[in-house]
Amino acid sequence: MLAESEDVDMPLSESLASEVMESQVHHLDDGHVVDFLRNIPVRDTPKEQVRQRIMRVLFHEYQITPEDMEADFPIRANVNGKARTKKVDIAIFAPGQEHTAENLRRVVTCKPEPKRAKNVVKLRTLDEARSEMDELQALLGAEDQPERNYGMWTDNVDFFFLQKVSTRFGADYLVRHDWPLADGTIGSGQAASNTQLRRAEPEMLKITFRRCHNYIHGNEGRSKDAAFWQVLYLLFAKMYDERAARQGRQRRFYVSMTEPYDDEGRAAIRERITDLFEDVKRQYADSGLFKANDEISLSDRALAFIVSELAPYDLGLTDIDAKGLAYQEIVGTNLRGDKGQYFTPRGAVKLMIDILDPQEDETVLDPTCGTGGFLHATLTHLHHRMQAEDETLGLPDSPEQSERYRDRLRKYADEHLFGADFDPDLVRATAMNIMTLAGTPGNVYYMDSLGFPRGHLSGVAEAGKRIPLARDGHPGVVDVVLTNPPFGADIPISDESVLGDFRAGVAKSWSRDKRTGQLVESANAPTSMSPEQLFVQRAIEWLKPGGRLGIVLPNGILSNPGPSDEGLRRFILKECYVLASVELPVETFIVDANVNILTTLLFLKRKTTDEKIAEELNGPVSYPIFMAVAEKVGFDRRGNDLYKRHPNGDIVMETYEETEYITRKGVRHTKVIKRNRPEIDNDLPVIAEKYADFRSVYPIPGIDLRAVRKAGA
Repeated sequence: MLAESEDVDMPLSESLASEVMESQVHHLDDGHVVDFLRNIPVRDTPKEQVRQRIMRVLFHEYQITPEDMEADFPIRANVNGKARTKKVDIAIFAPGQEHTAENLRRVVTCKPEPKRAKNVVKLRTLDEARSEMDELQALLGAEDQPERNYGMWTDNVDFFFLQKVSTRFGADYLVRHDWPLADGTIGSGQAASNTQLRRAEPEMLKITFRRCHNYIHGNEGRSKDAAFWQVLYLLFAKMYDERAARQGRQRRFYVSMTEPYDDEGRAAIRERITDLFEDVKRQYADSGLFKANDEISLSDRALAFIVSELAPYDLGLTDIDAKGLAYQEIVGTNLRGDKGQYFTPRGAVKLMIDILDPQEDETVLDPTCGTGGFLHATLTHLHHRMQAEDETLGLPDSPEQSERYRDRLRKYADEHLFGADFDPDLVRATAMNIMTLAGTPGNVYYMDSLGFPRGHLSGVAEAGKRIPLARDGHPGVVDVVLTNPPFGADIPISDESVLGDFRAGVAKSWSRDKRTGQLVESANAPTSMSPEQLFVQRAIEWLKPGGRLGIVLPNGILSNPGPSDEGLRRFILKECYVLASVELPVETFIVDANVNILTTLLFLKRKTTDEKIAEELNGPVSYPIFMAVAEKVGFDRRGNDLYKRHPNGDIVMETYEETEYITRKGVRHTKVIKRNRPEIDNDLPVIAEKYADFRSVYPIPGIDLRAVRKAGA
């Protein structure tokens, strides 16, 4: 069975080779995967996992079409002085040409991903990979195959590249840090600054960020924390350089193919990057992102490695979801706190964003932003809305679209996007996270949100001007609050200077009347409270009337029968309408946050003063509330994917499309391929759809004050 494949908007004379087939994969046995090239089931082995990932990278990053690739292609190769038949794991042929040895242009060798130690991952040097280089050299052949000139070896941890260059006396095999696009050229020296950059494939960008971090941590012996910040400095410099290049300035974040391999080349890289980073620090001197003593402190060898890994990518053109995934790859494992902090899983974040649906003219705040997951997801949500307006969903953004979207996101982040945290490292990480999407660090404040608007931390004063609490006569400016506050009785808030601000709200003691069972306020106020209880009130106080809140809470707050939790629920119902409640399974936080806890996503709308008065006079109004229980979130407790299955146990398959721009002879074409894959068993997207259906029937609750006044008259 072959795959469906089609070309869109192509001049017929320059159409890419493709075939349109009707076959599909309707059944997949356990222990198999769907082959990217042929759309047929193949055995799922560690090596096959690497090969399938690389084939997708070749298509999306290097613009090599599936029709020009073949797996396990046999060739004659000279191995240890003897001619033998060897199979090329991925053979790449001249575009549109017959798959023959004469038309073979590139070879890829794939090996199973090694099991490495959890704490230190050391990448191999070229000297340690001589056997791999010899294997590639044998597959590339001698000078009698002059056009078979590029080779890659990978096990998904290490990547090695060779270029064969024919000479009068035979062939030279030159080590490279990369290879060009399908119709690109490598370039050398200063010309490398004009080499075509490529859009990153999501999984490969994650691997790249991980390799950068691992090289500093494992090969340089630096701590994980130091490695993390060095990568972030260079990532920030890379994005700054891309923006400068778009404005017509000379690129500085680049390497030629040979620079990383000799002292002179590494010194040239350091000179460029040091100069670039000083410009970055000057540009953002007033933002608090960089300290005066921040510097690129890597060795020349490590710096050359990191720059060579990041330089080929155009992060501005790279899909916004891919950048989010890659950023969290290094952030999540380095900035987990010990103060009740754990970062909200992406699936839960997306569901909360989908339900609250922030608009481009609405202000969004996360007062416990961590590494910026909610703020990042808000920008992603708006970006997808922009694509929908252009009716380009599923297509990669063109350079023109990317620039337009980036300008709109930058304006939004500067004017409407706010975050806060009391961990200065998280504040910096969030600002850099926003920078990857919007080209601006946005508004992220170093402060204690429970102590706000008081406090000594540096972000309090500015936050007081931009996002004041909606109380004491101020109507507030925040339309949407999204937050996952720190949980737990083991991190209580006992400072009276903080608790005193909540005495009129949730910081009360409650008991039950022994005769009636009714809830009554106790005379003695509590001397400590769990932070999540206080954050419910503070989040509501930040909302302007009619504003919306999405908050992650431990299940007990909403279900425990005790008087303390019931008192909190009473406060919520007095101040807000309940829009929705979604209970999550324990797997949600076990895998992504390593926390064994049952949680609920609670969605609220703040009542206006008139609505609260109307309820006091006429009694509470009845309205429908959306409620759901998610049983599956796409993975089990070990993080393994969960697939939907038919009643007989067969895995359910779905058809999907992958789209990429392919450039041939300077002309850009749109290439669409159709494939089949197992369907993930995840209730969260279904819940988002059901909520939208619910709201189409039942509008967001509120009181028609005109009707109330008329009835009173």
